Amino acid sequence: MLSCKGLVGLSSDLLDGELSLKQRLAVRAHLAMCVRCRRFIRQLRVSQRVIRQLPDADVPELEALLQAMQAQRQQDAD
Repeated sequence: MLSCKGLVGLSSDLLDGELSLKQRLAVRAHLAMCVRCRRFIRQLRVSQRVIRQLPDADVPELEALLQAMQAQRQQDAD
């Protein structure tokens, strides 16, 4: 039987839909009996939805850094 620790280890794959049939069955059986893990998975799903709704943020410093690195590579190649 799957432990709480084992479920946490599989939680990312569960949310991404990447579990095998055997793993899905083990997760479902565990969730049927474990209130804490049901809450954990529910909270992960809520967090995932919230993160997906966030707007993409521009990071000007990162863009400037990438441009500087590309310019440096071009100079080194010339």
